[in-house]
Amino acid sequence: MAKLTLTQRLSLVFALLLLVCSGTSGWLQLRASRMHDLEVVQGLSRDVAASIGRDVQLTDANGLMPGAVRNLFSQMMLVNPSVEVYLLDPAGRIVGHAAPEGRLLREQVDLGPVRRFVDGAMLPILGDDPRSADGRKVFSAAPLRVDGREVGFVYVVLLGQAHDLYASRGSAGAVLRTALMSIALVAVLCLAAGLIAFRLITRPLRQLTEELRHFDMQGGAPAAALPEAPTAAGDEIAVLAGTYRQMQARIGEQWQILTRQDQERRELIANVSHDLRTPLSSLHGYLETLLLKDATLDAAERKRYLGIALDQSRKVGTLAQSLFELARLEYGFVQPEPEAFSMTDLVQDVFQKFELAAGAREVALKASFPAQLPAVRADVGMIERVLGNLLDNALRHVPPGGAIEVAMAAPRAGEVEVTVSDTGPGIPPELREGLFLRPFTIGGARRDGGLGLRIVHRMLELNGSRIELLDTDTAGVGASFRFCLPVGATAAVPGLAPAGDSLSLLRQRK
Repeated sequence: MAKLTLTQRLSLVFALLLLVCSGTSGWLQLRASRMHDLEVVQGLSRDVAASIGRDVQLTDANGLMPGAVRNLFSQMMLVNPSVEVYLLDPAGRIVGHAAPEGRLLREQVDLGPVRRFVDGAMLPILGDDPRSADGRKVFSAAPLRVDGREVGFVYVVLLGQAHDLYASRGSAGAVLRTALMSIALVAVLCLAAGLIAFRLITRPLRQLTEELRHFDMQGGAPAAALPEAPTAAGDEIAVLAGTYRQMQARIGEQWQILTRQDQERRELIANVSHDLRTPLSSLHGYLETLLLKDATLDAAERKRYLGIALDQSRKVGTLAQSLFELARLEYGFVQPEPEAFSMTDLVQDVFQKFELAAGAREVALKASFPAQLPAVRADVGMIERVLGNLLDNALRHVPPGGAIEVAMAAPRAGEVEVTVSDTGPGIPPELREGLFLRPFTIGGARRDGGLGLRIVHRMLELNGSRIELLDTDTAGVGASFRFCLPVGATAAVPGLAPAGDSLSLLRQRK
């Protein structure tokens, strides 16, 4: 059974059940037919024993006359060879019969069926067959009375041995064979129809099995090709097939996502390793130089070497801190704590942090916002880090004389739109796909150390927002990033400049 297919097992079980049902049905039909025949025979011959007891002198004043009835019983059995007539005493013992010597196998007949027959119970009623040790046959019976006293019974077996011998080799055998052949023919036709039905019903299941056998987890359909979810109103196998195809597409899509994420993780590790190698090599070289030339270096050279080593150690520390922060963000160790705050005040604080660096690079920091800007609701520390990373990235690539602008638009759909743009070289189209998920370089230089934009993307995700790179055709505008924050309060924060004005926020605060 273990090596058979489901269709073959279903067919085998169906064939066995059909065989059992056909055999049971045939046996029940034959038994019902036989019982009907016995009922007809017994019903037609119900008064035979009573007629014998009424028309034949079987008793005298002393009771039964066993010797006087033998010739009469023999004559009756010659007229109708299928009947056998017996004379019973009140206890059911056989006291008169016409059976040949040695043919009588019972000396007594059970009177229970006899009395049910006399009382008119439902036919057929089977009684003991005196010529059989355990056989039972239909009969006719009538009580014999003398002066109102029951002295015995006339007991007539209606289908005796002569009937059995003829029926066993006569037409009854042909009828039985015909019935059995009919049942066998019906069983064969039902079996053929059942096998065809099973094959048709299980065809979708076989097709699904073939699909499972050739399933390739890496060849799943993209999200746009996902099949519709199956409904419970259809055929169970069709629902199963639809569910499997949907599962296959989803598994394939998830496998592709996992493969892409694994590739991005490898790229990240490779880029971080590359970024760490340069400052570590420089740090090691200057420390080794200090160790080897300590006796020959003057104070100015020693200070210069130590400054360079310290600067390289800061780069390593910053990169390690960014990597640690990204790991905490991606694995859920950091959760946002939303609160309402003024976005204009936050921009002012961030501008103050970058004032010196921007002045050294001759880059202008600008802000524009409407006159009445409501507070937003988010994790203020994360949003500050988002703005800081975006400004730091911009400062690295904006040429001297350029500008970085943070623009905030009036609330729409309950959100304040924040845009950070610069006048740098921008980001080439080929690098825009997966910009916030993998490191990239511009002109051979890392724009954000490989981690800055990824941290920005994850922090905004935790705050229910997302960042996007805008396509800008405006002359003098390089990269432009946009994200939205939900409005946190109905009260507006007084604007520091008229709507649409672009001034230095730091200069206004002064």
